[in-house]
Amino acid sequence: MPRYKLCSSVLIVLGGCLARAQAAPPGAAGDQRLARDILKELVEINTTDSSGDNTKAAEAMAARLRAAGFAGSDVQVLVPVPRKGNLVARFRGSGAGRPILLLAHLDVVEAGREDWSFDPFTLLERDGYLYGRGTIDVKSGAAVLIANLIRLKQEGFEPERDLIVALTADEEGGGSNGVAWLLRNRRDLVDADYCLNTDGGGGEIRKGRRIANELQTSEKVYLSFQLETKNPGGHSSLPVKENAIYRLAQGLARLADFEFPVSLNETTREFFERMSRVESGDLARDMRALAATPSEAGAAARLAAASPYFNALMRTTCVATRLQAGHADNALPQSARAVVNCRILPDHSPADVQRALVETLADERTSVTPLGSPSPSPRSPLQPAITEAVERITAELWPGVPVVPIMSTGATDGHYLRNAGIPTYGVSGLFDDVDDVRAHGRDERIGVQAYDEGLEFMYRLVKALSTRPPSPPAR
Repeated sequence: MPRYKLCSSVLIVLGGCLARAQAAPPGAAGDQRLARDILKELVEINTTDSSGDNTKAAEAMAARLRAAGFAGSDVQVLVPVPRKGNLVARFRGSGAGRPILLLAHLDVVEAGREDWSFDPFTLLERDGYLYGRGTIDVKSGAAVLIANLIRLKQEGFEPERDLIVALTADEEGGGSNGVAWLLRNRRDLVDADYCLNTDGGGGEIRKGRRIANELQTSEKVYLSFQLETKNPGGHSSLPVKENAIYRLAQGLARLADFEFPVSLNETTREFFERMSRVESGDLARDMRALAATPSEAGAAARLAAASPYFNALMRTTCVATRLQAGHADNALPQSARAVVNCRILPDHSPADVQRALVETLADERTSVTPLGSPSPSPRSPLQPAITEAVERITAELWPGVPVVPIMSTGATDGHYLRNAGIPTYGVSGLFDDVDDVRAHGRDERIGVQAYDEGLEFMYRLVKALSTRPPSPPAR
């Protein structure tokens, strides 16, 4: 899934208090060239579900690691089914602390040549950007991890804990051959103290300014429901008041007026509190009032009106996304169906959400049926050792840019790890323009400078976290 952005038009008021984009002290030019070569190789291997080959990409990265001196036993490509291979590589440390898992997925969403300005599976550099499917979501993260692992190996770095890189399949399609498969079948290979997921967080740019560096600690739960009303039907020349389409439409109108209650968690409360420090005027006051204990109800309403993103952070949301009804132009409908997609807060029970939908529809003739099984996951605690390292390195590379904990309104493979007891933190240092988000879309791209800076950020972060004494996990 795409890295979900702050996407708030109100962030333009940050003004001069945040730093403009600066050239971060780069790593060696050779390290940047290596990272660029790896990204090119990954982009040019089609890893879509329909016709791509994730195994080919995993094998290519494995070959690079073996050529860099990694033992064959520490570089494994595991293939649950054809074309769905996963790479798991281990950089051996002293064992003073438990391992750190570094995660990215190799699969990408579909990209048709006819929809793009150029071949989506050829890396193109133009006007300061790198174009190609996966440059943002999230082959850039995968390339950064592999390039930095090779860099650390060449430097003779000796971490105090093992570093495990997992490049996986099936994140985009929601399949079970990636992280979920590894946890079920080879937990020993990916078991770790915690995970850094390059698909979760990321940096935000607006109008050339770095707005915030995100640290994702939780994500909403994806679950759709089918609403269905049935009717005997009949000939359209003999209409009756009881009509499946009208009945369903009346229920959907009630749902449109319904809102789940505001419910902040540790991450979202911290988000609003930190953003209040860099905002101004009424917006800053409302953020402070919402983050206070107890929160001010009026502040929540005003923030929800100001930004759909703020609204989604504060509550579970359910919205109608699909409609289907009737079987002929000249027949009364025998059924009418709608799909309602819900993004559920981590602490909100899916069963309670279903009950709320039933109560809101207030119609015993309209059934509400879950489509699939939800996969709730606990929030990952804000561990000081991690947050302090992210904040320090962010300040080194981008002075004045705040680190902001976020809850993703979408979903990543992090929820599998959190459910397995491995706290997961979305972070990458890869900045993207919030006004021009192209992940999953046409002409996907990442800035050349943003890519080089993200490479350096993750290098410093991984090195810092694997050399300091491990802190007791706050679980």
